[in-house]
Amino acid sequence: MNSVTVPRITGAKRWLGLLLWLIASFSAAALGALFMPGAWYDSLIKPSWNPPGWVFGPVWSTLYTMMAVAAWLVWRQGGFSNQRKPLAWFIAQLVLNAAWSPLFFGLHRPGIAFAEILLLWGAIAGTMRAFYPISRPATYLLIPYLAWVSFASVLNFTLWRLNP
Repeated sequence: MNSVTVPRITGAKRWLGLLLWLIASFSAAALGALFMPGAWYDSLIKPSWNPPGWVFGPVWSTLYTMMAVAAWLVWRQGGFSNQRKPLAWFIAQLVLNAAWSPLFFGLHRPGIAFAEILLLWGAIAGTMRAFYPISRPATYLLIPYLAWVSFASVLNFTLWRLNP
C-alpha cells in the first residue's frame, strides 16, 4: 500500500462516492447504447466463436459495476486530491471505452475501432498499474475487464479482416 498515510473517506460521503462512480461508469455504457449493432453488424461475416448478442448485456453490466467499485476503492484513499494520477488513468480508459461503440457501430469503421481498442487496452493496463500500490482489490477487480477487452480486441480484428 502507500507509504504515505492518507485519510480514508468514510461515512455517508463514501456511499455517495460509490454512487457517483457507478453513474460515471454506466454513463460510458449509456453512450455505447446509443450505437447498437443493427443491420450493418448483422450483415458482417463473423467467426464461429462470435458470442451471441444476449451475452454482451450481462457481461458489460458486471464489468461496469466492477470498474466503478475499483475506482471507488482507490478514491476512498484520500479522494481526487490524493489519487489524481490513478483516477485520471481510470477516467481516460472510461472515455476510450465510451468511444469504441460510436467508432465501430456508429461509423462502421472496424479498423479505426481496432486501433482505438488497443489504446483502451493500454489504458486499462495503465489504470491497473496505477491502482496496484493503492488498492490491490481494485486492481484485481479490473482483471476480468482487461480479459474481456483482450477478447474483444481479437474479435474486432477478426471482424475487420473478414469484412474489408
